[in-house]
Amino acid sequence: MTLLSVANLTVHRNGRDVVSDVSLDVAPGEVVGLVGPNGAGKTTLMRSALGLVPATGQSSIRDMAANLRARAVSWMPQEREIAWPMSVEAVVLLGRLPHGSGVSVSSDEDREAVHNALKRLDLLELSDRPATQLSGGERARVLLARAIAQDAPLIMADEPTAGLDPGHQISAMKAFSALAGEGRGVIVSLHDLGLAVRHATRLGLLDQGAVVADGPPLEVLSAERLRDVFGIRAHLEMTDDGPVFQNLDVLH
Repeated sequence: MTLLSVANLTVHRNGRDVVSDVSLDVAPGEVVGLVGPNGAGKTTLMRSALGLVPATGQSSIRDMAANLRARAVSWMPQEREIAWPMSVEAVVLLGRLPHGSGVSVSSDEDREAVHNALKRLDLLELSDRPATQLSGGERARVLLARAIAQDAPLIMADEPTAGLDPGHQISAMKAFSALAGEGRGVIVSLHDLGLAVRHATRLGLLDQGAVVADGPPLEVLSAERLRDVFGIRAHLEMTDDGPVFQNLDVLH
């Protein structure tokens, strides 16, 4: 069973392919980390798979009817803007709209989903605060909670840990792992290779719009690929606490 299947996905923009012939599947129980340098195509790949930008090739999500797509996948983009002075709880409740809910908690199922999402992201104490009065990192956690409350089988998140302090970065990734353990699938773009290697079950390494490696994190982040794709030297060690990754130097 797959929650997302893309085949030969290509996005052509400004005279070049920004995503080039990508094929990728995501199954229940997986946390798939998309990693790669700036401009590698991570965001465009996810947006094209969702049908938000024109692309050739196939995507199982893109080809769904809009109402079915809203129940099949929840999407957290990079943007962290919250336009209206709604409470944190009300913003998270918006994730329930695909299930026919309104702008207030209208069922026990809604109430439980919102409460659980707020708890996962350490937001219960902020639930009554206007979301527009929060810090950037707090807003990011609110929008991630909204995506989780949607209760879709697949969660797609674009740099969800950007702007979070270290503790909440780890908590967010552990939340993804917990959701995968409950049978959902997660695909998440990351720049922090340390978080990626510790919390993703699988990595897709992109470079110049193409997937150059796809597999277990320790295999994907080889010394050769770190050199060729990122231009860095790093230390990667398996410890009693799991894999530990540290960037060391830029290779000239």
